[in-house]
Amino acid sequence: MAETTGTQEQYNTVRAIHLAAVAALGGFLFGYDTAVINGAVVALRGDFAMGAGLTGFVVASALLGAALGAWGAGRVADRYGRIRVMFGAAVLFISSAFGSGLAFGPIDLTVWRVVGGIAVGAASVIAPAYIAEISPAPIRGRLGSLQQLAIVTGIFISLLVDALLANLAGGAAEDLAFGLQAWRWMFIAEALPGLVYLVMCLTIPESPRYLVAQGEPKEARRALGRVLTAGVDHRISEIERTVQAEERRKASFADLRGHVLGLKPIVWVGILLSVFQQAVGINVIFYYSTALWQQVGFSESDALTITVITSVTNIVVTLVAIATIDKVGRRILLLVGSAGMALSLGTLAWMFGTAPVVDGEPLLGDTAGIVALVAANLFVVFFGVSWGPVVWVLLGEMFNNRIRAGALGLAASAQWVSNFVISQTFPVLAGIALSLAYGLYTAFAVLSFFFVAKFVRETKGRQLEDME
Repeated sequence: MAETTGTQEQYNTVRAIHLAAVAALGGFLFGYDTAVINGAVVALRGDFAMGAGLTGFVVASALLGAALGAWGAGRVADRYGRIRVMFGAAVLFISSAFGSGLAFGPIDLTVWRVVGGIAVGAASVIAPAYIAEISPAPIRGRLGSLQQLAIVTGIFISLLVDALLANLAGGAAEDLAFGLQAWRWMFIAEALPGLVYLVMCLTIPESPRYLVAQGEPKEARRALGRVLTAGVDHRISEIERTVQAEERRKASFADLRGHVLGLKPIVWVGILLSVFQQAVGINVIFYYSTALWQQVGFSESDALTITVITSVTNIVVTLVAIATIDKVGRRILLLVGSAGMALSLGTLAWMFGTAPVVDGEPLLGDTAGIVALVAANLFVVFFGVSWGPVVWVLLGEMFNNRIRAGALGLAASAQWVSNFVISQTFPVLAGIALSLAYGLYTAFAVLSFFFVAKFVRETKGRQLEDME
């Protein structure tokens, strides 16, 4: 199906979706890995006799690896290509799946979680960069949103597999097959999507921009011709223009430096978008929600069911974001999302803060429990339609060609570090008061609104070569 842009480019939508979807499989690994711990955390905590602090570290350790993987992925991709980084990430992910599932204790489990995190971090940088570089401008937002759709789908499948394995075994801590508990099979099952990613990344062409930078314009035309049916030469000429300007001196981290605390203002905008995306506490829902709902009075089975329903909600609203992002724009969606998250998170903080405390834990009654469930799912709705997909789209397109890979890597690394801090501190904050944790996330949601209003510019419809 060919469509025309305002610059006389014609593109095949189906082919564009195919290439973007394969790249976005890295996002599926991201979602799967971040959520798989949800169904396993209570069981492995008991098996390894871990306290709250150590449990938080083991859960969040993958995020340290992800920060490292994101930090280095941009530079490695600029040197060796986007596809090679995808392939390497898939190999590391598969290794981590088996290593985590067969772990002897918290130390080696942490090591394997870090290995998997490196893979996920690298994939989280390469997917939006590749998608942005292969996409026609009029549909770049929708294609970039496939990264978030893949993430939330990975979360859903992971939680669904967790629930299935736990139910088959009669509990996550119970033996399932070959003398291994269900929680171990939850990790081992990660190897399958890793294998799919490994195979599929070999079926797509290298990024046209990388090929031009490597002096292979014919290959770049062939790759871009997979998407554009007219206007290929014009786009290649624009890419060559920017690449030639960059070749006057070798790209380096120095390109990110500027007058605002040592970095360019646009780099700081990317970093803070990443920080706010995590600081509102979204991944607390997907890492700890099963344990959280059990903590406030729900059974293990009901808690797992609630978590799966939440992940389905996340998928549905991400589809809404994909349908609207190139029409409404990035900035409006972020502002609406921030306002909605602030209201829903504030409601959760109020519910937990006013609930009666039984045995040191807040106990939600029937009405309060329903209100909390609705508020938690509304939070996921507002995040899923805005900050979830839009941040990944912006990170892929807001930087100019010269600094894109490096700036995206730095911003994604900041995102993973923020994710680590939020995930690591939640058990401690929740131990003091759940209302304290959710009150803090509410404050970050409010701040994110004013940050977007002041500093984030609209990028809808602009070519990557025009980003300055």
